[in-house]
Amino acid sequence: MKSFLSRIAIALLFITVTFSAKAEFGQWCVADSQIPDYVTQAALDWACQQGGTDCSKIQPNQPCFLPNTLKDHASVVFNSYYQSYKHMGADCYFSSAAILTQRDPSHDSCHFEYIK
Repeated sequence: MKSFLSRIAIALLFITVTFSAKAEFGQWCVADSQIPDYVTQAALDWACQQGGTDCSKIQPNQPCFLPNTLKDHASVVFNSYYQSYKHMGADCYFSSAAILTQRDPSHDSCHFEYIK
């Protein structure tokens, strides 16, 4: 009987650990493709200027310059800001220009960071 209970306890522990590990998802902040460009541009400008975000990754010859589109550049910057400041209460809003996704938007040489 003792052996049977030990096996059940081990099985329950394994199931708990397995499901706990799979329940945690990353979240990245990206530009919302449905928002007008002028809203996205204003939010991008704010993040790079007053927001204190390092926007060097979207400059020519840098890892996130391509594709060279407003939405792609904004996604890199919005995510960088969000990951840096979310633990201090920052959200992924940017005047409605951004949304959260659970799909890692990294591509080619452009790595989108995720901080737990």
